[in-house]
Amino acid sequence: MPRRLRWGMVGGGRGAFIGHVHRMAARLDDGYELVAGALSSDPERAHLSAADCHIAPERSYASFAEMAAQESERKDGIEVVSIVTPNHSHAAIARAFLEKGIDVICDKPLATSLAEAVALRDLAAARGRLLGVTYNYTGYPLVREARELVAQGEIGRVRLVQVEFLLGWLSVPLEAEGIKQTWRIDPAVAGPSGVVADIGTHALHLANFVTGLTLDELSADIQTFVPGRKLEDNAFVGLRYQGGARGSLWASMVAAGEPVGLRLRVYGETGSLAWDQSLPDSLHLRPLDGAPRTIYRGHAASPAAKHGTRLVAGLPEGFVEGFANLYRDYAELIHARAEGRAPHAPALLAPLAEAGVEGLAFVEAVLQSAAKNGAWVKPAAAC
Repeated sequence: MPRRLRWGMVGGGRGAFIGHVHRMAARLDDGYELVAGALSSDPERAHLSAADCHIAPERSYASFAEMAAQESERKDGIEVVSIVTPNHSHAAIARAFLEKGIDVICDKPLATSLAEAVALRDLAAARGRLLGVTYNYTGYPLVREARELVAQGEIGRVRLVQVEFLLGWLSVPLEAEGIKQTWRIDPAVAGPSGVVADIGTHALHLANFVTGLTLDELSADIQTFVPGRKLEDNAFVGLRYQGGARGSLWASMVAAGEPVGLRLRVYGETGSLAWDQSLPDSLHLRPLDGAPRTIYRGHAASPAAKHGTRLVAGLPEGFVEGFANLYRDYAELIHARAEGRAPHAPALLAPLAEAGVEGLAFVEAVLQSAAKNGAWVKPAAAC
């Protein structure tokens, strides 16, 4: 990196898993320096969290609004901010910083409604600011290798897509116990969707990223299996892509026994690809004619996969490194803009505002379809 970007964070204080992940990822390539934060809505926790992160006391803020206003007035103010708060606050926080000319990296989903996501995308474009959305699984080297293999025609024209993202942790009513992370199924915080917005959007983005396909319409069957739960905890979605390919997406928080089961299979006219997040360093290529082979990270051929690889084959890389690849890409996009040059090509794979819009269009279409007993619905924006 030419230099470290001055970086801030909203949310992600003590006890927040995803905030810690973002900080580890941003540090991995030494491209960011965390200098400011509004790390918690609780003043004492915010103060202690800022001290944990070596943020100067005067740059630990009581609110994101105060942070955006004061940092934008400083000569050494932040250049980019990460948002790692619950869903319902994403849009307001992103808007506050974009309006002050500060680049934004937002955890998914970008907002809780399609209208909010579109407004943020348009605001970022009008202000000439980066608006990244951390669909981190597309930062894995072999996911990028899979995308390149599909684009090169290694499996022929894509016919079938199967993607699933399964968790088991909400198979019982943990929300009744007041566990913090159950805000994901509280409509007041998560928005109108539970599992579809939380992990279904990850699955859709992964499938579309690898295949390069555009979703035309969908049919959804959603369930709330745990009695008394306010949002859906399981979803089956049929996918019809432009050009004729077909797919299915299964997202669940009640797949008992599943820790993190994210799996993708793509079948073309002449072969198939398979990737499993639990074994992220291997990608299976099975041609119709010829011997199947496994491609290992470190031996992948595409520039995008090589760019995303830090260690030699045989030494594992995973979740944090996937996030780190996105952070490195975002830093490259910011530096390239400031220097008036074209960014390095691999950085262009990082998900930006349009990916956030597509995710919310998918969520709204799923809810509309489910309300119509699985009727086929076209998303309001291309997915």
